[in-house]
Amino acid sequence: MDPTEVVGLVDRLAAIGSPRILVLGDIILDRYVWGEVERISPEAPVQVLRVEREDHRLGGAGNVANNLRALGAEVVLAGLRGADPEGAILDDLVRKLAISGAAIRTDAARPTIVKTRHLAHNQQMLRVDRERIQPASPADGRAWLECLERVRPACLILSDYGKGALPAEILAAVIARARALGVAVLVDPKSSDFGRYARATAVTPNRAEFERAAGCSAADPGSFRTAALDLIRRHELEALVVTFGPQGICLIAADGREERVAARARAVYDVTGAGDTVIAVLGYALAGGLSLVDGIHLANAGAGVVVGRVGAATVSAVEIREALLSPDRPEGGKIRTREEIGPLVATLRAAGKHIVLTNGCFDILHAGHVEYLAYARALGSLLVVGVNSDASVQRMNKDGMRPIVPLADRMRVLASLEAVDLVVPFEEDTPVELVAAIEPDTLVKGEDWRERGVVGRELVEARGGRVVLAPLRPGVSTTAIIEKIRGAPA
Repeated sequence: MDPTEVVGLVDRLAAIGSPRILVLGDIILDRYVWGEVERISPEAPVQVLRVEREDHRLGGAGNVANNLRALGAEVVLAGLRGADPEGAILDDLVRKLAISGAAIRTDAARPTIVKTRHLAHNQQMLRVDRERIQPASPADGRAWLECLERVRPACLILSDYGKGALPAEILAAVIARARALGVAVLVDPKSSDFGRYARATAVTPNRAEFERAAGCSAADPGSFRTAALDLIRRHELEALVVTFGPQGICLIAADGREERVAARARAVYDVTGAGDTVIAVLGYALAGGLSLVDGIHLANAGAGVVVGRVGAATVSAVEIREALLSPDRPEGGKIRTREEIGPLVATLRAAGKHIVLTNGCFDILHAGHVEYLAYARALGSLLVVGVNSDASVQRMNKDGMRPIVPLADRMRVLASLEAVDLVVPFEEDTPVELVAAIEPDTLVKGEDWRERGVVGRELVEARGGRVVLAPLRPGVSTTAIIEKIRGAPA
């Protein structure tokens, strides 16, 4: 897209507002177990994970709903949960995200689906799935049809993970009723039989899912186009939206129109949930009256943001806007000025982000810093790092030796970390003015500040926020590194 077209798309995105969207499908509870690996078990040749913390997120259809809330949509989530403690955790997450869970039905005969990922140093070591796959009941289907009639959404998104919430008869009934009501229907498919999704507005397979359904390779553009149009014709679809990972997204419509959007080059940390982001952004666009072409450009930008984060992540409308308008900003637009940071964070908070702020010199970044920042990021959904300017570091260190690394380089290194969402410098000797400008929900400092008192505590707590003292890695510090270098033989 040329710059004028991008500006027009951004304007259309800003005008969408808060359309009502119904998400129906397999709801999954994602559990993340974070820890450290320092040895091999004497019992078997396996790594020993020393657990440090756990957190839960919505996965599957729940992650689609979470993405839609982050975009600003009014969301109703429909699916199944078990009558178990994990179901209660799922309900709590739905409530905290201001998602309507009235159409989530409890089935005592099945457990809540839980995917537990064990991670060390931000890398998955093991995934454990807890599930029982069986089809939803006719009573469930009737309840969801009643929900569709009552809610009258601007878009219906069907999130099929093959866990039983969407058997063929329920799919056929809800698609037929939605189309009769004039509601756009998007399907994220699991089955290779696209006949299950007949008459949907669009189906959004990834490359592997498309190839299984079409029975051919997508490598040849001509064969891909022929097979795509055949699937569209046979199953009475309006379009296919095929995601190709680092190769971007391709839209093929029933009238033969084809639109390809190339993915932007960026560091990829985790593709978990990228498909959920694509269908959420596409559904948000259609619900707001935009075209499928507009939708794939927005979805491509949104997916490019979430693959730079660990686990099932979300993207806000303002982040999509920034990705479209500033594709070449340093470190993907993470580095911001003092003038930019306040309004940007306010917009992100309005989109549902829990803002975490920490600050420091971060001179000679080391493993202790990385662990500290990962800990801070896990306390919310967006981490802002304030960085002392060179002048303020010099005022704090009268020997004239610091900083070793200049501000611009310190900020670029910080911005390259997946745990860090935004980086901003500050000139003052303390971060109190930065705290006032950002108004974080959580302020984090190292536990070594317990006796000194955390600067900005009163401002944060006065707004109902919290101050957290993070554990520090023993024996690791910039000062120790510098002293070691100074003491090394020439």
